[in-house]
Amino acid sequence: MTKKLTRRELFFIGSMLFGLFFGAGNLIFPVFLGQQSGSNVGLAIIGLLITGIGLPLLGVAGLGMTESASVFDLSSKIHKGYAYVFTILLYLIIGPFFATPRLATTSFQMGIDPFVNSGMQRSSLMIFSILFFAASWWFARKPSKIMTYVGKWLTPIFLILLGILIIVALVKPMGSLNYTPQGSYAKSPVLAGFTEGYNTMDALASLAFGVVVIDGIKTLGVTDPREIAKDTIKAGTISVVLMGIIYALLAILGTMSLGQFKLAANGGITLAQTFNYYFGSFGNILLALIVIIACLKTSIGLITAFGEAMHEMFPKISYQVLILIASVLPCVFANVGLTKLIQYSTPALMFIYPLAITLIILAVLTPLIGSSRYVYVITTIFTFVPAVLAGLESMDFMFHGQSWFTDLMNFNQILPLSELGLGWVVPALIGLFIGYFVGLFIKERSAK
Repeated sequence: MTKKLTRRELFFIGSMLFGLFFGAGNLIFPVFLGQQSGSNVGLAIIGLLITGIGLPLLGVAGLGMTESASVFDLSSKIHKGYAYVFTILLYLIIGPFFATPRLATTSFQMGIDPFVNSGMQRSSLMIFSILFFAASWWFARKPSKIMTYVGKWLTPIFLILLGILIIVALVKPMGSLNYTPQGSYAKSPVLAGFTEGYNTMDALASLAFGVVVIDGIKTLGVTDPREIAKDTIKAGTISVVLMGIIYALLAILGTMSLGQFKLAANGGITLAQTFNYYFGSFGNILLALIVIIACLKTSIGLITAFGEAMHEMFPKISYQVLILIASVLPCVFANVGLTKLIQYSTPALMFIYPLAITLIILAVLTPLIGSSRYVYVITTIFTFVPAVLAGLESMDFMFHGQSWFTDLMNFNQILPLSELGLGWVVPALIGLFIGYFVGLFIKERSAK
């Protein structure tokens, strides 16, 4: 008899996935969106939800619908060599070289720094980051337990603590929702919210965390690929529904905060002010706990995903060695060179993001367009050039003023939607249509 997950098991997996996704950045940017959008907050939330939860759901669903066991497995539909490069680059960016180090520095700056004397920040960050990544490593040692650690422990604690603030803010609002929208939120709030959600980069994380979900489902005894696919999509849906609800409530909280505070430079400042407004000095402790737990959950997920993915590709290197590397490197980077690291990692991030999204879209469209290699290859080729241009655009600090760089950037501006960072969209669509019809033509010829 085919094993099926109970509703309780599905909820815990969905809760785990939500916990992995929802880091400090996801906590901060909806609040800032709410402050900027003012009376247009409802429209801005719609735009945010389209990309902020839509893309992550598509990423998880894409792995399920293609019955892919991993990112490497999915990207191998293009080419094996491409899959190695793409997968390694993806996991290095969202792992030890980019996203993971920031989790320690963000949680320190928001949670610990307010309690530290001005001359003690550097040594305090070092101690905190060692403890933070030691805890992340400890929880990641047993990937089969991640659903318990994140889904049953850390996520409920996080939701309870955050829920205290949201309930109090709704019962005793700081202001109304009727404030003047700022910047792009005044003219096109849906598009501004859409871009904000796109910039969360959760689509990349969905590919990595989708694998953690699949392994969690297998651990519970489900072996049939079709059942695994269905459960993966269900867990993804639970996760993004939770994310959507919290995004909307935090955005509304951000708008209402304008009744007491001026527009801040970022959502972290507004959150700190809000906690202090409602809970006084205890609010700083409450915020510290929420932010540290939020970052720790995501760190555990990224380290686990890195270890599992790299072990699949390089089975001679043990999982335990890989997660040790994925814990030590970000600890070092968080203390000795994060600013420069981010500066040099951003081009790689901007390059890989269009390629990841097109891979996700192709996976989701598999029931309609099939899984012809021609579709995958040609779409990727058409996406590759604007992806390179997007990466180069963020390297202005290195090539500013050089004629060849200026010419390339001028060419990049010709692409539709390039001003929104979406210059790859139209070329990718062209590649998809060409690849689809080439596949049909070759299939038809071979059938004769």
